[in-house]
Formats: sequence, structure tokens, C-alpha cells
Amino acid sequence: MLYVDTSLLRVAYEDHQHQSEKVVVLMHGWPDSPRTWAGVVPGLVAAGYRVIVPALRGFSPTTFLHAETPRTGQLAALGRDLIEFVAALGLDRPVLLGHDWGARAVANACGLAPGLASHMILLSTGYGTNNPSQPISMVQAHRYWYHWYMATERGQKEVAANRRDFTQIMWDTWSPAGWYAPKEFEVTAEAFDNPDWLPVTLHSYQHRWGHAPGDPAYDADDLLLQTPPQIDVPTLVIHGEADGVSLLQSSANSAHFFRDRYERTLLPGVGHFPQREAPEQVTQTVLSFLAE
Repeated sequence: MLYVDTSLLRVAYEDHQHQSEKVVVLMHGWPDSPRTWAGVVPGLVAAGYRVIVPALRGFSPTTFLHAETPRTGQLAALGRDLIEFVAALGLDRPVLLGHDWGARAVANACGLAPGLASHMILLSTGYGTNNPSQPISMVQAHRYWYHWYMATERGQKEVAANRRDFTQIMWDTWSPAGWYAPKEFEVTAEAFDNPDWLPVTLHSYQHRWGHAPGDPAYDADDLLLQTPPQIDVPTLVIHGEADGVSLLQSSANSAHFFRDRYERTLLPGVGHFPQREAPEQVTQTVLSFLAE
């Protein structure tokens, strides 16, 4: 792992094929780690891309620089972290590709900083789904049970005491059974041992539905993102048809958000973790999109 400092974080990241001028930044989701991209990185590198894979705030080995910094998990903060990370590495309009929380980081970064990226690619998360007042179906509310659970005192205590058991439920229910090796979950879950993981996780799910105040440092960003900004770079959304948490409708009917080319690809039989479940298919879909 390499490290670079932003205003708040010491960001840990992998850097593959540093000499290439074509750059892709891969942002992992929750509950996951940079390991999630292990099956995608080789294909992107073989296609001539420099591939950079950071760990998000709250996930080891990324750390906060200062003890007094609020351990907020609000979605605007994830976007601002990515903007600062791109600047810290001196990257010029990289491809930004994210899954789950990483997709929200990518979308929010592009919304807050037009011109930041050359392309935007979102996995398993639709654009324009940050607003706490958004309507959601009862089916989607049921799938979001863990959001509501972490808004309760009982849920917070249980997650604090049993974070691995809790997060493994997501791996077991968000994709078709048998998609991962138990050892892979155990190694990935080491990233959740970060002391900041719990407060960042709890705050993220509480804040996004109005159950916790945000860090005032992001008030302006939150206000800007409340009405999703239109995106002016080519955008691709990849969504597994067997996603057990994000309904397909959550990424549908979004073309009006985009001024440039917009595509959406559905992967049959694939759940919430396409980059892990079908890495070659994801890689080829991404490369085909970038080549057009």
C-alpha cells in the first residue's frame, strides 16, 4: 500500500502500472475493501490503464489525520474525499469507477466538481438516490432493514459488539448463495477492524435518512447534492439482476440526469457485488464503454 494525505485523511491506496497516462480510480463499497477489485485490476492494466485503488474513510488502512475530526459518514464527505484524493495525486480527469459507497463517492465527486473525471461508472447504485425525502417502495424499505436497525440504540450496540457477524449477513443475502469463499470474507473484514469504521458506518446510515446531524463542514455540499446535479461526462451504470439489496428500479429511468452519453447494463444472475461475482464481464463491459 502507498499513502497520500488529504486535508483530513491519510489515504491508503494501491497503484498499478504507474507509468500509464490513462488512469482509472476504483472505489470500493460497504461492507468491503480494496480487495473487491482484485478480479478487475488485471484486465484494466492489460488494457493499458494505470489503476488506483484507495481505501475509503473508516476502512483500514486509511486513517484520519486528526483526533478531533468528526467521524462523519455522510455521503457528501465521501465525494469530497475523492475530489481531494484526485488532487493530492495530481490526476488529470481520470475515469472514476465505484461500487456501492464507492459509487456514491464517485457520483457526488462528479456532481460537486464538474470536469473532475473523463468518465463516470457506477456499480449497483443508481444516480440521484441520496435525498432522505426520496420515495421508496415497501420492498426497498424491507431490503434496507440494516439502515433502520443502525438508527436504533439496540442496533448500534449489536453492530459494535458483532461487526463481522453483522456484515457477513450482507454478503450472504445481497447476492445468490455460494458466491464467495468464507476465507475471502474473513480477509476482507480485516478492513472493518479500523477504529473509525463503526462511527463512520453508523453515522452514514443515520445521516442519510435524517436520524443524525451532519458535519457543518459539508453543509454547502449537502445543499448542492440535495437536488442531483446534472452530469456532463459519459456515464455507465452496471447493475446485477439478482441484486438482493438495491432494486433494479433504483438505477432505472435516470437518463435525464446526464448531458453526455449514458448507458445502463444489467447482468443476469449477478447480485450486489458484480466486480467480485463476474469480474471478467464487468471488466469487458467497462473497457467497451471506455473505447466508444
